[in-house]
Amino acid sequence: MQFIFIFLTFISTFLGGLFGIKYKDKMNLILGLTAGVILGVVAFDIFPEIISLTQKLGVSSTSPMIALVCGFLVFHIAEKLFLVHHSHEDQYGPHTHPVIGKFQALSLAGHSFLDGVAIGLGFQISGATGVLVAVAVIAHDFSDGLNTVSMMIRHKNTNKQALNFLFLDAIAPVLGGISTLFFTLSENSLLIYLGFFAGFLLYIGVSDILPEAHSKNSSMKTVMMTIIGVLFIFLITRVL
Repeated sequence: MQFIFIFLTFISTFLGGLFGIKYKDKMNLILGLTAGVILGVVAFDIFPEIISLTQKLGVSSTSPMIALVCGFLVFHIAEKLFLVHHSHEDQYGPHTHPVIGKFQALSLAGHSFLDGVAIGLGFQISGATGVLVAVAVIAHDFSDGLNTVSMMIRHKNTNKQALNFLFLDAIAPVLGGISTLFFTLSENSLLIYLGFFAGFLLYIGVSDILPEAHSKNSSMKTVMMTIIGVLFIFLITRVL
């Protein structure tokens, strides 16, 4: 049964990405929605899970918070290292770097791989736990696909490149789920991972995606899309 749910993550992710490509002329609205989804995932999904795990394990929240800061700073530093700034660059208009979009998409694919791992480990605990985890992952994998395409196109990558990375993001949870046949992950390790990934999401949401959403054609519609993104994840997490 677990492989049926894992395969559904592939479909959900790919559909989200196709949506992003088809409506790329509305990218400012899509980016606004993406920023809201990211904020919602951090606030209503990852943080509650961190709190729950620290209480269950009886450990301090310091370690996952350090991991959060590291996730934020690692991506910030990596982004700056990927950029090649030339003299007088400030004389030119706003520009983007395709390699950054690819780096961001690869990071999300890494997260998607661990989503698959989470499903596999859930089924190792019990069938009911596995189903609940799978439903939660499938619900937000649509946004993962949308985020992958949004990041690629936002950084001036081609539709073909966006589709290639979308496929990578879609297949990643399938591979992650299969990998759990060969190992188990401790809850302490999961706690650190959650903190690190929260830091990564906060960075790309606040420092990259949201500012870009308002760089062109900024309007209250974009703001409303961000709010809708937050509310969507809030409702999903409450239902599940």
